[in-house]
Amino acid sequence: MATTLFSLALWLFMAAAEISTPLHSWLHGGAIPENDNDCAIVAIAHGKVEAVTSGAPAVVAVTWIEIYPCLKFSDFLPSRVCLPDGRGPPVLPAVS
Repeated sequence: MATTLFSLALWLFMAAAEISTPLHSWLHGGAIPENDNDCAIVAIAHGKVEAVTSGAPAVVAVTWIEIYPCLKFSDFLPSRVCLPDGRGPPVLPAVS
């Protein structure tokens, strides 16, 4: 996020320097040179900026997560309550 904001601020500053001739000449040290093709302000204004990737590997933080096996047992305990007729679960005629 900070890199994006910095890039945006730099681009806005260079765009303002391209529009404002006094700011452009101040960035050059007092006068704009006649051959201004290598100027960063002109390159950004004309879209001649190329992104370069670095050859250095990115540093990635390694987080270790330990997982322990957990065994759970459950016992089936049937109901020992005897319900009166008409109070139990319905019985399908096709099954009985």
